[in-house]
Amino acid sequence: MAELMAILLFVAICLVLMAGYPVAFTLGGVSLLFAGAGIMLGSFDASYLSALPNRLFGIMNNQTMLAVPLFVFMGVMLEKSRVAEDLLESMSRLFGTLRGGLAISVCVVGALLAASTGIVGATVVTMGLLALPTMLRRGYDPAIATGTLAATGTLGQIIPPSIILVLLGDVMSSAYQQAQLKMGVFSPKTVSVGDLFVGALLPGLVLVGLYILYLIGVAILQPKKLPALSQEELGPIEWGTLFKALIPPLLLIAAVLGSILAGYATPTEAAALGAVGAMLLALTKGQLNRTQLREVAQSTTQISAMVFLILIGASLFSLVFRGFGGEALIEEAFAQLPGGVLGAFLVVMLVIFLLGFILDFIEIIFVVVPIVGPVLLAMGLDPVWLGVMIALNLQTSFLTPPFGFSLFYLRSVTPASVATTTMYRGVVPFIILQALMLVVVYLWPELVTWLPEVVYGK
Repeated sequence: MAELMAILLFVAICLVLMAGYPVAFTLGGVSLLFAGAGIMLGSFDASYLSALPNRLFGIMNNQTMLAVPLFVFMGVMLEKSRVAEDLLESMSRLFGTLRGGLAISVCVVGALLAASTGIVGATVVTMGLLALPTMLRRGYDPAIATGTLAATGTLGQIIPPSIILVLLGDVMSSAYQQAQLKMGVFSPKTVSVGDLFVGALLPGLVLVGLYILYLIGVAILQPKKLPALSQEELGPIEWGTLFKALIPPLLLIAAVLGSILAGYATPTEAAALGAVGAMLLALTKGQLNRTQLREVAQSTTQISAMVFLILIGASLFSLVFRGFGGEALIEEAFAQLPGGVLGAFLVVMLVIFLLGFILDFIEIIFVVVPIVGPVLLAMGLDPVWLGVMIALNLQTSFLTPPFGFSLFYLRSVTPASVATTTMYRGVVPFIILQALMLVVVYLWPELVTWLPEVVYGK
């Protein structure tokens, strides 16, 4: 009876979320209803709920999670300080005379924005508003233009400092400790957000390189789809303006990531550095005033409150799910899967990919990963590698039609003259590149694990 209730709880939450109800209240409310029903039926021990206050207190005292509002503040501040606009204009003048130069500029600027903001929706909408009209006006194939924008927008999922990596790092750390305790390791090793940042760096850069190689290939084989522009159309290259647009965000990225890589700062401390740096950058561009600061603070508060409210709801869900024996059910199901560890890993990746169509990454990280993470890690998978694979998987899911979140964001700023099917056609090559990247990281896990070993000696 209890195991049946665990399955029904998970199904009910997915159905209610698909109906459009608020995530945090759905997680908490449905879990409480099932807990009440379980207590009345004698299949749920109410003492599990007594652990909730301690969990909430732990969330409030979690120093790692402080990085979330700080990185959000940094991203929103940069979004409002015309960094993307200045970068795109300068890069377009630099690369625009090459076939596919505008698309390559979008990839480069998208990667820089991903490393600066880490917020997918903001990156996709900003780049769509700035670059898409220009690309269409200058004869670019609409499918390739929209596909490039949607794909580069999702780079914020994998290129650090990414909000998804901060949240994943915290969840994976807890899951890794649970897995080791189950295996009888009573002095468990730890995995940190910094480990995931460092581990995701090389796959993220390789992915950007694959995007650019694809665009170069199309420019060579189908030049009409990615026309070159004359320097007269683009305007003269002003090197001073280019360096002024490029150097400040690069310095900010170097300061944030460099301080983590060099071991001078934790991700939370680096996030504080990034928030202050973003304010200084906005100030130098004349974009910082009291109104702007108020808007940034309000956006940061709204996004951060949403994240932590979902975390509270997810904590309640995980307690009730565990109380019904759901964790033991998952372990038993994985043990019976054909293929052992590989079979369990593939099933989890498929489930996360499909859930990415209907749930945001925050819900998936807080709801799904705590359930399956300890089981997979107890099977011997590397926590940093698993975290990066999940991030890449979610990135692919966010790009896949018909439900990809990145496509929804881009559709909101795409002219009606560009059909939705055109956008779908445009992202297919990038989805293939994403899938190729997943295969490469699976076959060569050293692409993820090598740099953390060099930096942290792990």
